[in-house]
Amino acid sequence: MTGKAKPKKHTAKELAAKLDAATTNRGGGKAGVADRTGAVKGGHAKFECPHCKTTAPDVKSMQIHHDSKHPKIPFDESKINNLHASTSTDPNKPKPGVRGSLKK
Repeated sequence: MTGKAKPKKHTAKELAAKLDAATTNRGGGKAGVADRTGAVKGGHAKFECPHCKTTAPDVKSMQIHHDSKHPKIPFDESKINNLHASTSTDPNKPKPGVRGSLKK
């Protein structure tokens, strides 16, 4: 028989998953605000709605947003603001989802 009310030890897989969750930027909280808003190049939100300033990662998502939120206004792809076109890229900036932490 196995077990007998003995507490099981943590597996290497479980410990690795905890380390990965603790040290990988998933884009949430204060650290991910710039990424979510598309204020800096490398963010997920590339396009901005000209009517309500809502952001979307691609044109298709922006068209879906426009059809649901602004049905009376015709969709014009040329009016969409490209947030990445106006910002300069910094090669040293960490990209979203890249592992990086002071914890070693």
